Amino acid sequence: MRGHIPAETTSFVGREQELASLRAALGRHRLVTLTGAGGVGKSRMAQRAAAALGHAAAAREHAAYGRTGAAGCTGAPDVPDGVWWADLSTLDGPDLLLATVSDAVDLADHSPRMRVEVLGEWLADKRLLLVLDSCEHLVGECADLLAALFAAAPGLTVLATSRRPLAFPGEKLMEVLPLAPGGPQALALFQERVAGGAGRGRLSEPGAAEAAASVCRRLEGVPLAIELAAAQVGPASVAEVDRRLGAPLDVLSRPGFVWPRRHQALRTAIGWSHELCTPVERLLWARLSVFRGDFDLDAARAVAAGGALREADVRPALEGLVDQCVVGRTATGGAERYGMLDTIREYGRSWLAELGEEDAAARRHADHHRSLVRRAEAGWSGSGQLAGYRAIEQVHADLCAALDHLLVHDPAAAAELAGGLVYYWACCGHLKQARTYLERTLRAHAAPDRSRTRALIGLGATLTLQGEYEAAAGIDAEVRAAGAAGDPQEQTAVACLTGLLAMLTGRPTDALRTVRQAMGAAEPGPGLGSPDQLRCTLIEVLSLTALGHFDEGRTRALELRERCAGSGEIWTRTYLDYQLSVVALLSARPDEAAEYARTMLAGKRQLGDAFGVALGLDLLAAALAADGRAEQAAFVYGAGGAYWRRVGHPQRGAPELRPIRRQCEQSARAALGDAVYSAAFADGATAHGPTALRSVLLPDDPTVT
Repeated sequence: MRGHIPAETTSFVGREQELASLRAALGRHRLVTLTGAGGVGKSRMAQRAAAALGHAAAAREHAAYGRTGAAGCTGAPDVPDGVWWADLSTLDGPDLLLATVSDAVDLADHSPRMRVEVLGEWLADKRLLLVLDSCEHLVGECADLLAALFAAAPGLTVLATSRRPLAFPGEKLMEVLPLAPGGPQALALFQERVAGGAGRGRLSEPGAAEAAASVCRRLEGVPLAIELAAAQVGPASVAEVDRRLGAPLDVLSRPGFVWPRRHQALRTAIGWSHELCTPVERLLWARLSVFRGDFDLDAARAVAAGGALREADVRPALEGLVDQCVVGRTATGGAERYGMLDTIREYGRSWLAELGEEDAAARRHADHHRSLVRRAEAGWSGSGQLAGYRAIEQVHADLCAALDHLLVHDPAAAAELAGGLVYYWACCGHLKQARTYLERTLRAHAAPDRSRTRALIGLGATLTLQGEYEAAAGIDAEVRAAGAAGDPQEQTAVACLTGLLAMLTGRPTDALRTVRQAMGAAEPGPGLGSPDQLRCTLIEVLSLTALGHFDEGRTRALELRERCAGSGEIWTRTYLDYQLSVVALLSARPDEAAEYARTMLAGKRQLGDAFGVALGLDLLAAALAADGRAEQAAFVYGAGGAYWRRVGHPQRGAPELRPIRRQCEQSARAALGDAVYSAAFADGATAHGPTALRSVLLPDDPTVT
């Protein structure tokens, strides 16, 4: 299935008629908004409806290849370009709205253009469903964004969830009501959640059925409230839970804790869950509310431990919150992670404020994420590189939260943190966030110290990668002046920027001289050296190839590639594969060029580096064309063009490759004829990106379409 929808972690109960109405509404309206109180089930309904549409689209795509019959959703829109989910609950404000939506639809834009313009172009020829989950705190900004996107993308359909309407022209509102309090769906939800927890045996006790029905009535059929109550069964009987919910709870009327009447049932359930927590569980609940996204056990310990909550208490307290459905457990890439629903997080934040711990928790949160980035940077030159990439991508929302805090309270630390993220964020598709935060930190931190120099180098590299060479040159001049008096390590970092800029602006002689001078002055580090030393060595290889010193460049690349492979480093190795492929192609060895290009693409796929994939596909297409495999070349050229659109750039391969690339493309077209070439190119351009990439890497696999 194309797209991304969060996996359901619990079963879905009832709502058949509402889902049918929702699917029909999506077939008739471009914007459907599910409204309703917190905890009523808006996100779960959107998740279930989106998954059904995605599976129907996948079935139609498979049917087109003759694999199976096409299943459909009656009255629903056909979304051949997938279903994509944007979680807005992690945003504290509008600053990252565009970035979050761009990430959600797989746009890894590297260009300096306005993101809304690039996003509109990316969606312009697509037919897809975009889900905007939890819009209530950004309704005006969401409406403005949708106005631009609907104008640019006629095939776009949007499903939003929000506690209040977006007030957008043509918006179809569908209110999600609680389950009928005395009805079978509410009771089935309660019983299923009890049976799935530790209370299965309690359901057969005398009076349990009547008490369960009473619980559902007391909680007015609100699904989240029912689930929280069900989590209390096991230690307590169903009848005890029913009596508890009928008793007054003083905390509900405390100043600052008053919710609207429509939220009172949920408030009662959350309040009783809080009341039943141990003191350390309550404290952990409050402190974990500082996270914007999900987190692992180590992060929970780093941020929440202290004072009355010892580090050793965090795991059992966290498991207690999981048992009570306060915290959810998710599995991401095999690692266990945890998260809170936004309604429960809001409750925790109110207690954090009541405790007067908001600033302390935010400081520990920022310190933890600074340490994470330092560890990732230290592991860049070895086997920890891939884990560092994945960790940074996983905590993207919380890194932004940490930077927001540091910009106010410690701008020097913000500059260090943002500067250390540049190459990771470039690979993860967050180059614009890197630029935004670097520019903000440099405005906030003007002192001429190491942190500012680091941030300036990071901003210069970001501008260079975005193609803004004139602005980057100004920063390069500034850091070279500042770095002249610095230590060799700092001079190596400066040389990375100077060499990168010279290389990409057609001055390989300057690039080679700069990096060799810096590497000669620096103490050689262990293994592959520091991250800056490794990047300088890569620029040396790129420069040798650009200067036509193929033998020396190939020898240096093979030597460094062997060392990278031995240490488990991936990023540099993939660019060495790129250079070895370029050398082979320019030396009339297209078979060898294609193999190196495929090896590069395999590494870039591991890293999720869309820019690197675009480079590799262009190179592979040229090699295939040079080897006489014209139809494969046309398909790969088409797939490469789609990836270039994804990163928001025209083709930007090595300058020395451009003439031969054009020549190879022309030869493939001449061999096939315009009609066949165009058809193969269109197949590549419209193929699902991961599927196209897999077919390129496994060209002889008959299961790949």
